[in-house]
Amino acid sequence: MKNKKTVVPVGDEEVEKEEESKDPNSELKENLYPEIAIEKPNVKWEDVAGLEKAKDFLKEALILPNKFPQLYLDKMPWRAILLYGPPGTGKSSLAKAYVSELQGTFFSVSSSDLRSKWVGQPGRLFRSLFEMGKASRPAVIFIDEIDSLYGNHESYDNSFSRRLLTEFLVQMDGLNKDATGLLVLGATNTPWELYRSIKRRFYKRIYIPLPKKSARKKMFELHLSDTPSSLTEEDLEILAKHTEGYSGSDISSIVKDALMEPTRKCQAATRFIVTEEGYYIPTAQSDPRGQPFTLFTLPDPTKLIAPLISLVKLNTKP
Repeated sequence: MKNKKTVVPVGDEEVEKEEESKDPNSELKENLYPEIAIEKPNVKWEDVAGLEKAKDFLKEALILPNKFPQLYLDKMPWRAILLYGPPGTGKSSLAKAYVSELQGTFFSVSSSDLRSKWVGQPGRLFRSLFEMGKASRPAVIFIDEIDSLYGNHESYDNSFSRRLLTEFLVQMDGLNKDATGLLVLGATNTPWELYRSIKRRFYKRIYIPLPKKSARKKMFELHLSDTPSSLTEEDLEILAKHTEGYSGSDISSIVKDALMEPTRKCQAATRFIVTEEGYYIPTAQSDPRGQPFTLFTLPDPTKLIAPLISLVKLNTKP
């Protein structure tokens, strides 16, 4: 949209001044910002355990076309991909790793939040969101819980849902015309509840399953990272075996809880071993080597040594 020129008086003269034309959706975009997580994520492919096939499909969408355009002269890469599967399996982490590899901008929205907070302007809502994505290319618009936005036929029987659906379909159809460098990722745990016309717009659908044993082992390694522990390679194998059927989110919860165990043990301790170097190690009340201290009565709190994470502390019940 071109800027307008107006004549304004400056002293005894009249001067032409160029006015910036106002985007009719600028106010809505400003109000959208609190509801959208906009970031430049720093998540690597190796930070996402397993899901190798899903990673390959995502690379076909934007990463390979950008690096090797000669491979896509007579074909169009995916513009919209639906990630579906059980909850907590890493759909959003996968999307962030993809954007990091692309070195693009990540727009993350929750459809349930948008639906509840923007009832009055459904059409402008998605128009503004897609305009923001196009202006930041290369970019990914990640729509979480997309089933909450439209749902099945029953949710279509009201004016708001019809207008919202219509505008979303218009924007999705526009991806093939002027959206090079923009990918829309939808995520759902219940794909069968999606309206048929929504499914058709997601040209590629990728199933994100519960992690296999090798992926679960990798997840424990990633979550524990550099945390001091007494875990061996055999212990990690045991953990991976005993967590069959667990999601990545479940494993994350297990490790987070285990990471608090050293703190809990220090808080509960009433006796501490004092080393020759003056360090304090919590021990059992029956340990004759221990001296009577509590966590808050240690002479030098900086000399406290927390116990290591052990296999026993990793309770495999999320």
